[in-house]
Amino acid sequence: MSAKNYLAKYAKSFNWAGFFLPKNTYKKCSDLYDFCRVADNIADDENTIEAKIEEFKKFKDNFENKNLNDPIIKNIWDLISEYNISIKIIHDLFDGINSDIKEKVKLNNKKELLIYSYRVAGTVGLMMAKILKVNKKNSLKSAIDLGIAMQLTNISRDVIEDFSKNRIYIDQNFENIKSTIELSEKFYKNSFYSIKEIPLSFRFSILVARRIYRKIGYKILNKKNFENYKKSGKIYVNNVEKIVETLLSIVDLLKLILTNYNDDNIEHDHYLISEEIKLDERI
Repeated sequence: MSAKNYLAKYAKSFNWAGFFLPKNTYKKCSDLYDFCRVADNIADDENTIEAKIEEFKKFKDNFENKNLNDPIIKNIWDLISEYNISIKIIHDLFDGINSDIKEKVKLNNKKELLIYSYRVAGTVGLMMAKILKVNKKNSLKSAIDLGIAMQLTNISRDVIEDFSKNRIYIDQNFENIKSTIELSEKFYKNSFYSIKEIPLSFRFSILVARRIYRKIGYKILNKKNFENYKKSGKIYVNNVEKIVETLLSIVDLLKLILTNYNDDNIEHDHYLISEEIKLDERI
C-alpha cells in the first residue's frame, strides 16, 4: 500500500490537510505516517497477543538494524538523518504502542493518560514539526501539545470501540469524556501561536488539521449525554464541515500573520510527563 493510501484510509483529516502542503513535503509527512501506522497496526490487528509481541519485536529489530530493504524502514531513517530526529522519540513511540499489546489496557490517572498520549501522538507531532522545519524549542514543545490534543480527541471519540478491545483509556461515562475533551482544549490552545514558527508554505495545512480535529471534540460535546454518544457511532467531520473548517482556517492564518504575539510565554502542561520522560532530550 502506498503512503498516500495509508493517509487516505486511516487519516482522512490529515489527508485533507495534506492537500495544502507542497508535494515533496507531503511525501515526507506520508513517509513518517507510514512508519507510525505500520507499527500501530501491529497492536490493533486481530492476532493473538503472542503473535503481536513477536511481530512487533521483528518490526523494532528491522528498525534498530537499519533493514533498508524495507522501504518503510529506509524512509524513516532518511527522515531521521535529514531532520536530526532523536532516536529517543522513536523509542518513546515504540513504548506507547507496546503498552497496547496486552490482554487488557487500563490507564488509571491523568499522568498515565498524558504519558500515553505523548508516546503515541506527541512523538508524531514532534517529528512532524521537525519535517516542517520548526527549530525553536518552545515551538517544538507546542508540536507535542498538538499531538497530545489530537490523541485526547481520539480517545474521547473511541471510548466504545476501545472498550470492545479491552482498552480503557478513560472510563465509560460522559463526564470523563467531557473532561478529556476539556483537557485537550488546553493543549490545542498551547499549539496555536507556535504555528507562526512553521514556514508560511506549510502553515495553512497545520491550521486546517488542527481545526478539523478540534471540531470532532465539539461534536462529541454536542451529544450532551452518554446515551446520545453511544447511538452516534463513530463521530467524524464530514466533507461540508471540513470545507467550513478550512475556510475558518484562513481567519486563523490572518490572525497569526497580523499578531505580534508569539509562544515565548506559553506554559506547557508537561510536568506530569516530565516526571518520567525528559522531553528536552527529545527536542
